[in-house]
Amino acid sequence: MDSKRIAAVVVAVALVAAAALGYIYWSDDDELPPGFAAANGRIEAERVDVATKSGGRLEEIAVTEGDRVEKDQVLARMDDSELRARLHEAEAGVSSARQQLAERRAILAEKESSLAFARKELARAEVLVDRDVVSEEQVDLRRTQMETAQAAVASAEAGVAAAEARIEAAEATVERLNAELDDYVLRAPRAGRVQYRLAEPGEILGAGARVLTLLDLTDVRMTVYLPTGQAGRLAYGAEARLVLDAAPEFVIPARVSFVAGEAQFTPKYVETEDERETLMFRVRLRIPPEILADYQDIVKTGVPGLAHVRVDPEAEWPERLAVRLPDAR
Repeated sequence: MDSKRIAAVVVAVALVAAAALGYIYWSDDDELPPGFAAANGRIEAERVDVATKSGGRLEEIAVTEGDRVEKDQVLARMDDSELRARLHEAEAGVSSARQQLAERRAILAEKESSLAFARKELARAEVLVDRDVVSEEQVDLRRTQMETAQAAVASAEAGVAAAEARIEAAEATVERLNAELDDYVLRAPRAGRVQYRLAEPGEILGAGARVLTLLDLTDVRMTVYLPTGQAGRLAYGAEARLVLDAAPEFVIPARVSFVAGEAQFTPKYVETEDERETLMFRVRLRIPPEILADYQDIVKTGVPGLAHVRVDPEAEWPERLAVRLPDAR
């Protein structure tokens, strides 16, 4: 068989396959009454990466793939021995600064007492000089002694203020180290299921390294592609029904939560009306969180299915697409 005949056979087979796929797609779509659209998609969930904030050695991972976790649950720990040593040193610095403050306050009390005595001595000398009991030189001496005592009090007050500032600085260091220590404990930012373990205990990780990937089982959707004529008529919040290949007996409700502003997988510029009609727009259908709350143990991502979207809000859902959910218990 020459190359031309082989090419002709290949083309014929491709055309038959395309025609068969087209028939399957459009025959399913034709079963829907006017005002509905149908498209294939897969179940997806919001992914959340749990990563390190600081570099270091990964000491422990407390969960494995497939585990359900709650918000703020401890998932992993970094080695914090060096940081704890720095924290103990900073706490000792706080204690030392507080002791210095007590000493400075005692010195201040002593200087204030000396100042009070010097003031009394000056007042007494000023009375006696009027009676010619003491000389002016003695009054000047008492005044100098009082001024010296005032300077000593001011110096002691400055010492107290400096000690208080050292305490604040030391306490700020302790607070910062405690915050860093908390960052060495990796917690779940939200409830979900562990999808991947991306690191293992003993590994040396850099800052920002991913350790786990979670799936948020309260944010589950299916992404489909609809042509211009259907996507252009969709309203946010429009109703949809999902039928999964793995469980075709159930019909899951959903709503339109996103419609792309640009066409996907099409030429950048199109001129004719027929070309514009072939544009496909990405549409996201979100399953209500209140429904997902009862089915988190059976929700699985990647499951393919068929989505039916109500383009016309006045259209009535056919009986076969009435909501049917599995028993949650």
